[in-house]
Amino acid sequence: METTSLNRFSTTLTELATPTRAVDPGTARLQGMVVTYREALRRVDRAKRPLEWAMAQNGFGNALRLLGERERDPAWLEEALAAYREALQEARRDRAPLDWAMVQNNLGVALRTLGLRESGTGMLHEAVAAYREALKEYRAERVPLDWAMTQNNLGAVLRNIGDREEGSDRLQEAISACRQALKVRTRERAPLDWAMTQNNLGNALASLGERSREPVLLSAAVDAYRRALTVYRRDRNPLDWAMTQNNLGNVLSALGEAKSDDQMLVAAVAAYREALKEYRREVVPLDWAMGHNNLGNALARIGEREIGTARLEEAVEEYRLALIEYGAERMPLDWAMTQNNLGSALQRIGEREGGTARLEEAAAAYNSALSAFIAANAIRYLQICWENRDHVVALIQRRREGETVGEKTAAGP
Repeated sequence: METTSLNRFSTTLTELATPTRAVDPGTARLQGMVVTYREALRRVDRAKRPLEWAMAQNGFGNALRLLGERERDPAWLEEALAAYREALQEARRDRAPLDWAMVQNNLGVALRTLGLRESGTGMLHEAVAAYREALKEYRAERVPLDWAMTQNNLGAVLRNIGDREEGSDRLQEAISACRQALKVRTRERAPLDWAMTQNNLGNALASLGERSREPVLLSAAVDAYRRALTVYRRDRNPLDWAMTQNNLGNVLSALGEAKSDDQMLVAAVAAYREALKEYRREVVPLDWAMGHNNLGNALARIGEREIGTARLEEAVEEYRLALIEYGAERMPLDWAMTQNNLGSALQRIGEREGGTARLEEAAAAYNSALSAFIAANAIRYLQICWENRDHVVALIQRRREGETVGEKTAAGP
């Protein structure tokens, strides 16, 4: 019986508004920065020094956003949005056009980060609008690196929207934005920025390739990720390296499924396990959860092709690890997708074993996923999960009917 697992290609980290992503401030340092900016904002006279006050609000927003990326509570990100919007009241386009564009870009980053934790696309569309505002003053001929940074960020969020909506238009736009950015972000000029945009290009190509079932696009995504990994190194850029390893695992898994190539699936498992060496729960809990979900998907695909249930049991354990951090309220769509994937693995185990215990566990997981997909109006995922749940419920019913007939036969007339 066929079931369908759900796997969105992994979340891409956007460029931070600070000069480089190579520095990874610890939580304590970020908390200290928040305190420092709060004090600075008390000292700066907004009426007398409006631009200085606006830049302090922007810095405050950056510190809050970086802290919010690490914390479960969305309050930090919500406060960052408020700080950026306050900054825009004084850093106006007519008064300080480049500062205005910078704050618009930073606002876009915060909106995207928060939008990825919600089930709809409202905040993601707001992020697109903010980036497009920034590009009105971040022009290629005037500030090429800032223009390319914002094109990169625009490409990342367009791809996120494309993953959640039907059709391919947003994904095509995402590919175009990344390719625009790469006209300026060359390896020679800005190697880390070049690697980041190669990663984001790979994500958009992979999403479109999976949507259109075009292996050539998936292969192009593999090439983009491998280009990024020529710059990203575990010892120098551990989280970027892990992000790209995870993304490479995603597309290798999709290619392995499309081509029925077990070796690609094995390579995907290896890439995910590499990523999890740096995606540690205590450092990046949501990325840790994502990595375990993705590893579970690859193990499940291998398990479907093997005799026995060992790989499928491994997949179940990976999904359950992911659900530790993916909460129904915190990350409803990711939580629901992982519940669906857990249900799919449990169902396949149940199909190979006797009785209904594992099948009933699968039905419970599907029902949990359905409640979240219904709340989010996630039609694309809802239809898949409904079909999966209906299949397993029918199988449970047939098994129970068979057991009843068997009991009657054994009892005799």
